[in-house]
Formats: sequence, structure tokens, C-alpha cells
Amino acid sequence: MLPKVEELATVVVCEDDDATRELLCDHLTADRYRALAAPSASDALRLCGYNQPDLMVLDLGLPDASGIDVLREIRGSGERFDPELPVLVLSGRASQADRLRGFEAGADDYLPKPFHVTELLARIAAVLRRRNGRRRGPIRVGDLTVDPLTRRVEVAGREVELANKEFALLRALASEPRRVFTKDELLRDVWGFRSQGRTRTLDSHASRLRRKLDPKGARYVCNCWGVGYRLLDGYG
Repeated sequence: MLPKVEELATVVVCEDDDATRELLCDHLTADRYRALAAPSASDALRLCGYNQPDLMVLDLGLPDASGIDVLREIRGSGERFDPELPVLVLSGRASQADRLRGFEAGADDYLPKPFHVTELLARIAAVLRRRNGRRRGPIRVGDLTVDPLTRRVEVAGREVELANKEFALLRALASEPRRVFTKDELLRDVWGFRSQGRTRTLDSHASRLRRKLDPKGARYVCNCWGVGYRLLDGYG
């Protein structure tokens, strides 16, 4: 049996060019990152809101909005997004004015295209080192604590061991504990599925997560039949 590989960090790759996006995701995965592909600004904001990534690689020329607007939205938010999310801009706009505009909007680093993948990976590692320990603290929902940085989960002081996808599902639900997330949303944002189909993946993971969080009851991970899941019931 192969040993379990620990992921270094979760990275959203916001790039509208399919070949470039796939190349970046492949190299990040090979270097033990969890790569979340975002072909548009709306995809990037959705993934940042639900998955609480550790860093985003952001192109400026996107089909539905400017990357600068994405960056400003994240930096100006105190609720939906982590305003301190590290962002590395990767863009064909390489003038001094473009770089300055990116940094003024809140970019942590700026790498012009064309680029070498090895340099990009080195810059990602450097940004993560600089920002390590300065991310938003743990999420607390009642006696449940979820720490995105250390991936530690506790219920009333009891540590709960979760598999990677169980943790990703919990982190998504904990971002808005009383909101019902549809099955399509969760399959798309946690597993990367484009359509629900007939898969039972979400239901089986939700069932295991519910039992791990509360072996004697069902305080967490509520099934809203025919729709999806939320972390807390209406009275939690």
C-alpha cells in the first residue's frame, strides 16, 4: 500500500486559456499541491469562497471580468473571502504600469508571461512562506472548530481525524453554516465534477463526516432532501 501523500497547500488557478491552466494544474499536483481550476472570474471567486484556498494564481485577462476586479473584491471583503489570501498575478501585461496597478490592487507577486513553470513554482513557495501563520484563524461553529491552516478539526475539544475530501466538504459547509449547498455546487467545488450524474460520492462522504463529527447524533451535516446539505439545522 502506497503511503499517504500530504498536500502542501490548496491553490486556485484562475486562467482562461485551457492549455495553460491544465499545464499549471498538472505541475502543481506533481509538486503536492491541491490545484483547483478556475477558467473565469466567477469560478475563481466561487472557489475562494467555498474552499478557502492557501493561494491563488490569477490571470488579468478573463472572459467575464478583469483579474484586477477579482483581486479588489477579495481584498475588500471581510466575510465571504479571506482578505489576506495570497495572490500571485500571472499575466501577459508586463509593462511597469500594469505591474504597479497589480501591486496597488493587492497582489503579493507579479509574474509576466511568457514564464517558466519552475520560476512560478518557486514564487508560489516563497509567497506561502512569507504569509505562513498570517492567515485567518480557525472557523468556529458552536463547539466545532475547523482550522484551514493546520487542517485540524475539533468537536468540544475532541480531535476528529478526517480524510482529505471529508475535510474539504466540511470546510465548504462551514463557510456558511446555515446555508443549503446544492449537490451540484458541492460536487463541482469540492470534487471538480461538471455534472452530478448518478454518483453517490457526496452522499457517502457526507454520511461518514456526520458520524465522525457526532457519533451519537446528527448535530452536523444535515441532509436537505432533494436539494443538498448544510452544516447546521435551522435551530443549530
